[in-house]
Amino acid sequence: MLQGKKIVLGITGSIAAYKSCLIIRQLIKKGAEVQVVITPAGKEFITPITLSALTSKPVISEFFAQRDGTWHSHVDLGLWADAMLIAPATASTIGKMAHGVADNMLITTYLSMKAPVFIAPAMDLDMYAHPSTQQNLKTLQSYGNHVIEPGTGFLASKLEGKGRMEEPENIVACLEQFFSQQESLRGKKVLITAGPTYEKIDPVRFIGNYSSGKMGFALANECANRGAQVELVCGPVSSSMQTNHPSIHRINVESAQEMFEACKELFSSMDSAILCAAVADFAPEKVAEQKIKRTGDEMVIRLKPNPDIAASLGQMKKQGQTLVGFALETNDEESNAQAKLKKKNFDFIVLNSLKDEGAGFRTDTNKITIITADNKKDYPLKSKEEVAKDIIDELERL
Repeated sequence: MLQGKKIVLGITGSIAAYKSCLIIRQLIKKGAEVQVVITPAGKEFITPITLSALTSKPVISEFFAQRDGTWHSHVDLGLWADAMLIAPATASTIGKMAHGVADNMLITTYLSMKAPVFIAPAMDLDMYAHPSTQQNLKTLQSYGNHVIEPGTGFLASKLEGKGRMEEPENIVACLEQFFSQQESLRGKKVLITAGPTYEKIDPVRFIGNYSSGKMGFALANECANRGAQVELVCGPVSSSMQTNHPSIHRINVESAQEMFEACKELFSSMDSAILCAAVADFAPEKVAEQKIKRTGDEMVIRLKPNPDIAASLGQMKKQGQTLVGFALETNDEESNAQAKLKKKNFDFIVLNSLKDEGAGFRTDTNKITIITADNKKDYPLKSKEEVAKDIIDELERL
């Protein structure tokens, strides 16, 4: 899984720095290309010439390579890498990373990194257990970094264990585990709907809802990161919501009818569909050609039902296809979700409630329950990126 991967290895001033040689040897043996970035303190524990001999690349330590103005571009490194591994990571470096203290080449490279970052802490037990260190590690995890927890060999979900750096073979195994997960949906095609729909009243007014599209975009990115080809049918969302992954093809729509037509055309060629969009159930019977002027004390707008995208795809679903729905409820949450699961022919449904603080529209977090025909599982409040992982894990299980 590491064949052809480009890894930036950050080395800091710890006695465990000698283990970086073993990490380099294993990464290269598995086909990876390694570029070392070392802090000035790191060079007190291991020499750059040793590291350069192992990687066949000059070691980067300072901002400027020579006194003639030639400099090392941390931005280019951030674009070059498939992953950055900081092993060993001292308490000092972890603190600087958490707070953006860019006073050496390693930290500036980290701050410019576009690829996933893995951190293997190395320090004595008291330093590791200190509340400031633990808080810094939690902060780094909240930024999307992966902490390789000492003494477990697995990506950390709880900040426990001893301060000794994880063994090189387990660190490399964590990277392999991450990249193998990225390939788990390779060859699969996934249709995802996201955002609200707008149903026009006149040229300047519409019926809509508060959906931001964040959950749908997180699902699209997670599927693409695991190797899937994603068709993202997206309602009107903020211009700040962008898709940069090359495996995501975005189709912008406005109304429920437009979303229905796009989904109906695509679904037959998909392996799975995740219906995350907040689709309006009704639309005005007539759309005024001109802006409606205020006349009288009231105005009546007659509504007609929109196409039921979920029900239509549920009827179209063939053997081997998976259909996932969402239910945002305000009352009788579980019973409503179970009824929708059966009625729409979903394989599972993702329930969230507006009663849960931090869940639902316009938030960066969500709290969900995944319900199948014979089971349900509750999840705690998490970032929408982490929620997307839970949902796609369930999709893969099926």
